[in-house]
Amino acid sequence: MRISRTTKQKNTITQIIKTQSSFFNAQEIHSKAKTKDQAIGIATVYRFLKDQVNSGTLHSYQCNRKTIYSTSSRNHSHFICERCGNTSHIKTDDLTSITKKITETICHIQIDITGICKECTKKSKHE
Repeated sequence: MRISRTTKQKNTITQIIKTQSSFFNAQEIHSKAKTKDQAIGIATVYRFLKDQVNSGTLHSYQCNRKTIYSTSSRNHSHFICERCGNTSHIKTDDLTSITKKITETICHIQIDITGICKECTKKSKHE
């Protein structure tokens, strides 16, 4: 196991992450970190985020083919339209029926639901 030392750059990134109230990505953290320390590189941010995910401090999700992060283990779900490709976030509060069937330890849940959005459904009715 690799021992990670505390650095000024890691402290800066940690402080920025503590201010995040929602999902964030590496570029957003890097942009904010650069205002505090010009020497922080994007690779440092990516390594730090990966280490935090591996330690369980952060959770990572896929959103529009990009990795986003959160300090919360809340669920992250999407509705993706098969016709127009539009992706929208959906709220998934009660997943008891799914979690009851899983005997392993759940860190977080990400669900992608595909279908036809309201706009595309309206268009097909008028064609």
